[in-house]
Amino acid sequence: MWNTFVQLIPELTVALGQTFLMLGIALGASVVLGGPLGVLLFLTGKGQSLDRPVLHRTLGWAVNTVRSFPFIILLVALVPFTRSIVGSSIGPTAAAVPLSFAAIPYFARLVEQCLREVPRGVIEAAHAAGASELQIVRRVLLVEARAGLVLALTVLSVSFLSYSAVAGVVGGGGIGDLAIRYGYYRFQTDVMVITVAVLVVLVQVIQFAGNTVARRIDKR
Repeated sequence: MWNTFVQLIPELTVALGQTFLMLGIALGASVVLGGPLGVLLFLTGKGQSLDRPVLHRTLGWAVNTVRSFPFIILLVALVPFTRSIVGSSIGPTAAAVPLSFAAIPYFARLVEQCLREVPRGVIEAAHAAGASELQIVRRVLLVEARAGLVLALTVLSVSFLSYSAVAGVVGGGGIGDLAIRYGYYRFQTDVMVITVAVLVVLVQVIQFAGNTVARRIDKR
């Protein structure tokens, strides 16, 4: 097993780089687009300051529709769109497109849930003080929910680490592609075990880092 691991280091290094590239793009898109979407879902909900039932239901329907697609189906369905954007339907950059599509609504729901945990009295106090909606979002909601948002991003990272492995099955590269090419097609069980072990370690590191950061910024 150790000899196999040593021989696999060059391929493993490339696969890790591809996995981090896919994950980084997906997480970046989820924060930039999914974060504001989650805030909008919260603000337009019933009883909130921007209560808009029709808009809230429309956004919720769109988010739920994308989330209802199994990732492997979404990946295949977006092949023409992916090809039009990056010029190819294979490789880590191409796989990052469907990953981002799946991550944006996923994170939006997590953000909405985190904001719902902010005490109602804090929001009302900010309104009474004359704060604008933007100020309430930036200085009240996001500040009060920051620990939960970090944990939400941690959950998203762990979930989409496994999604990136699925992307490898259809030529996306990364750890999943390495496991399929060597562990499955060549019947090298030791390679499969090594790739699974690497994924387990990555999950543990991400979860530990997320828990640590959330604990330090939690003012409660």
